Amino acid sequence: MDVQASLVGGRWRAPASPAKSFRAVDPATGETIGPAFPVNSADEIEAALGSACAAAAELAATPAARIADFLDAYAQAIEDDAATLVALAHAETALPAETRLAAVELPRTTRQLRMAAQAAREHSWTHPVIDTAGGLRSHYAPLHKPVLIFGPNNFPFAFNAVAGSDFASAIAARNPVIAKAHPSHPATSRRLAELAYGALRQVGLPPATVQLLYQFDAELGLRLAGDARLGAIGFTGSRHAGMALKAAADRAGIPAYMEMSSVNPVFMLPGALAERGELLAQEFFASCTMGAGQFCTNPGLLVVPEDAAGDAFVSATLPLFAAAPPGVLFGRGVLDHLEASVAALCGWGATCLVGGTSAGPGFRYRPTLLQVGARAFLKHPRELQREAFGPTSLLVRPRDADDMLAIAASFEGNLTGTFHAASDGSDDTLLASLARILRPRVGRMIMNRMPTGVAVSPAMNHGGPYPSTSHAGFTAVGMPAAIRRFAALHCYDHVTDSLLPDELRDRNPGKVARLVDGHWRDDDLAPRGENGP
Repeated sequence: MDVQASLVGGRWRAPASPAKSFRAVDPATGETIGPAFPVNSADEIEAALGSACAAAAELAATPAARIADFLDAYAQAIEDDAATLVALAHAETALPAETRLAAVELPRTTRQLRMAAQAAREHSWTHPVIDTAGGLRSHYAPLHKPVLIFGPNNFPFAFNAVAGSDFASAIAARNPVIAKAHPSHPATSRRLAELAYGALRQVGLPPATVQLLYQFDAELGLRLAGDARLGAIGFTGSRHAGMALKAAADRAGIPAYMEMSSVNPVFMLPGALAERGELLAQEFFASCTMGAGQFCTNPGLLVVPEDAAGDAFVSATLPLFAAAPPGVLFGRGVLDHLEASVAALCGWGATCLVGGTSAGPGFRYRPTLLQVGARAFLKHPRELQREAFGPTSLLVRPRDADDMLAIAASFEGNLTGTFHAASDGSDDTLLASLARILRPRVGRMIMNRMPTGVAVSPAMNHGGPYPSTSHAGFTAVGMPAAIRRFAALHCYDHVTDSLLPDELRDRNPGKVARLVDGHWRDDDLAPRGENGP
């Protein structure tokens, strides 16, 4: 059997030992599809790491304009090859080809690449700060080491290890990338890597700027994550895998930016339910079942008052879930994890109201609603906050405002927290109290809209407190902030102008916004003496 080549050391390299390989699976049928891809060996991993380390210094010294040219050229190549990419991703993920992949996710991916290109050209991610009186200048700079990126299963384009936000951020910061593709969509990842390789050759970046590995044994993955030659790790996936990789990285002092799990609590306040309960039921159903619930911002837990309006909301929601077809999951592992999570939630006191079973062909699961009372939830809040990745949500039913406040105080860190409140102000007092409690527990607070989806905006925070991510100080979406994950803060103390990076020199390289003596300016500074201010 022919096995596909990996992109290692600036060339497409056939596996030295092709005995271990895998193929993609069509989630809609459960059948294997496409060519075989290698399970990469320790030698291939070492070759990729060594090549990336060798390229790091050259890439760090590359002009920002050339980095931006690469990101723009890559974005254009993706758009030019959209039909092929969409067909590959649809076959490997069963995501809707036109309404999701072509119309939403692929444009989001190219927009992220172009936003990273703009941040590179404008030096905005470097955040230049100059203290003229003190003779101090600082900025964010490349790591001078490679970044290892693990892509998830649920976004074959926008979070792909060789095309997504982590990739664009690391490249914009002038770091080589070792991309670990997700085995759910290897052919999509290979095609993206081919386009990236063509773009980097077009603009003249070091050949080992982008490398692609498909799969490796868990032991080798942990060894790689703990190799001190790495500059940082970007990861999107399960809490179990993320914490294991983070532990390995921590032992070696490697910053590890992990997006892991989140139930994204949604509070349905009493006035909102009385005002528009049926409409909220429809919005919730659409959000929970979109993409078969396989979003990291899926509304996995709803707080719904145990009163007449709350009961009416549940009654309006149940038929929607019951009539919906089973959602197609990305693979056997996702289905197994979802079944285990639902069983665990029921074991800790939740009741299944609708769904709760798998279906065929392929990997399908019926839209599912679980329910638990507030008092039972508060006895085991940690266990009942378990993420059930799929078209599933847990309804928690408080009897009064005090129950609601206690529930809010029990939450772990989450990516999002949402409130639906009445337009007449009747919920405002309770809303204010809940918001004070929930604010430090979520990365993004949302009002009167469902959490599913993440806007590509400089103001976006797609992150949150542990355990939704490894720490609360970063976002995986939104330039230039996302770029700074893969950067080092460099300070220059009375250093001669000729030795400074461009954006810290007296002459401003193209209207770069710089914080000079506490004020944002984009003009040139008065020349200093050769040995200081």
